[in-house]
Amino acid sequence: MASKDSIVALSSGRLPAGVAVVRISGPKTRFVVETIAAGGVKERHATLRKLTASDGSVIDHGLVLFFAGPASFTGEDVAEFHVHGGRAVAAKLLEAITAFDDIRHAEPGEFTRRAFLNGKLDLVETEALADLVSAETEAQRRFAVRNAEGVQSDLYAGWRRRLIHARAMIEAEIDFAEEDDVPGSVSDAVWSDVATMIVEIERHIRGFKAAEIIRDGFEVVILGAPNAGKSSLFNALAKREAAIVTDEPGTTRDLLEVALDLNGMRVRVVDTAGLREAVGKVETIGIERARAKAGGADLVLLLEDMTGPLPVGEIPAGVPLLKLGTKADLGAGQPNGYDLLISSKDGTGLTALLDVIGSRAAQAIGDAGDILPSRLRHVELLNEAKGFLARARSGVSPELRAEDLRLAADRIGKIVGAVDVEDLLDVIFSQFCIGK
Repeated sequence: MASKDSIVALSSGRLPAGVAVVRISGPKTRFVVETIAAGGVKERHATLRKLTASDGSVIDHGLVLFFAGPASFTGEDVAEFHVHGGRAVAAKLLEAITAFDDIRHAEPGEFTRRAFLNGKLDLVETEALADLVSAETEAQRRFAVRNAEGVQSDLYAGWRRRLIHARAMIEAEIDFAEEDDVPGSVSDAVWSDVATMIVEIERHIRGFKAAEIIRDGFEVVILGAPNAGKSSLFNALAKREAAIVTDEPGTTRDLLEVALDLNGMRVRVVDTAGLREAVGKVETIGIERARAKAGGADLVLLLEDMTGPLPVGEIPAGVPLLKLGTKADLGAGQPNGYDLLISSKDGTGLTALLDVIGSRAAQAIGDAGDILPSRLRHVELLNEAKGFLARARSGVSPELRAEDLRLAADRIGKIVGAVDVEDLLDVIFSQFCIGK
């Protein structure tokens, strides 16, 4: 799908930097390279050239790479200029390139959009590239790389092929039952595979929680009575004064959050208001938010001051919980009844606590080899597909059951952005020699 306009953008991030990379894609790419770099360059080879503006002035000396379409990232002619990373250098080069007719600055994500439109990427791989760019932890990087390499797309493509084949078999029985080379009955095999696929899709959907934890982080909420040491622990984990710590009860009124990287996994730690019978409207709101946040947490740390335990009321049920005895540096308290004894002041138990949190996060993510749905839209479309499959299995009319199979395949095709109505005919004619 060729575009009339060529697009250009700085692709290397914030300046100043050691090197700035300016990328251009579109039909004018070769002309720009030959003009600014004073001649052609060998494809897929870095060539050092003097880069000049239209008035002959030198912009910079830099490397030029040219990738002829369709063998390029976008499927169009693409070039990269690697120049010194000063703001003025990059600005002048961009100005010189956009001075040509039919060349404009790229919109956000437009290079990747062209790659998708030209069939270089599907939607899942496009989303994986976005995840790879934004990855902050090793787990996020691994997850994005696997999806960018197509493992998730291959899974969906396999399900779609099986559904297209199933529908082809059902429709062949309906339309070509009298042909000698059409099998007499394929229904049992078709509906057995559909039942298997429903189970596979359900299992895959259940993995979305793990994918959310990889992308958004394992959420740990700190709960406890006022002055139980919540903010002190929060600051100790953050390794900075992120929360105000005083002897005055009710200092923390709102939710505070910090992100940690534990063994390559993102962990979000949330400090909350002290749980007690509130003395004011603002503190009451903070306590309500604390309880609500804890209800959706992946792990709750319930802190109790061993020098003077105070009641905290009802704790959300069904949430994984660690009970921590605080202020262990004061020598008070016994390990009985607590999962860990900690002191934010001298560091007692903090390493063990981080180890436990990291272990819980790893368990929540599960097997690194699992293929997981990486977006809520995937789950929504898969649930729709599963519904159509269930209806097809329980249906009576062969025509309506075949239509439900088509709708299911359509929903799975929408995940990767590849819905081709001609696929069904290809299957029928290749397998049954109809029209001989």
